[in-house]
Amino acid sequence: MRRLLFTLLLLAAPLALAATVYKWVDENGVVHYSDQPHPNAEKVHVKEPQTYRESNPLAAPAAPSPDGGGGGGPTYRGCSIAQPADNEDLANPDSLVVVVRTDPPLRPGDQVFVTLDGQALNDGRPTGAQFTISPVERGTHALQATVRDSGGALLCQTSGVSYSVHQPSVLNPANPVRPR
Repeated sequence: MRRLLFTLLLLAAPLALAATVYKWVDENGVVHYSDQPHPNAEKVHVKEPQTYRESNPLAAPAAPSPDGGGGGGPTYRGCSIAQPADNEDLANPDSLVVVVRTDPPLRPGDQVFVTLDGQALNDGRPTGAQFTISPVERGTHALQATVRDSGGALLCQTSGVSYSVHQPSVLNPANPVRPR
């Protein structure tokens, strides 16, 4: 097992450094790998490492502004609710922090408005990119956010995010406070 691990490490190191790898077998039949040439060694072709590039994590594309986005800088490519996660289950929270992300970042003068179950939070005033809901009601709820410019024009709208809040009840038969 150690020999296999050591061999894999020797193979992985050249991948990171993109060096030439040499392979040879000694008189005892042990296979060796090195970045230094050795008598009777053969060059080993090492493939490019497989890489992963994260796709854009923002869920919804930006809605075009009514004025065609002229003069106010680039339009938003997307916006999303980063927290809470969609279909997240929360157990007995005192408060819930809602985080809205935009791409590019929120521009000066643009405002974020969050709705909970179709009703505007913060008495219809802008909530900002981070807003705390307190108290948190039991049940399943839907959040959505919009980004508007200073004139009230819609610049970006997130897709809906659903979350569920579970809170213990005194009436619950399995409640440890009031066992049956």
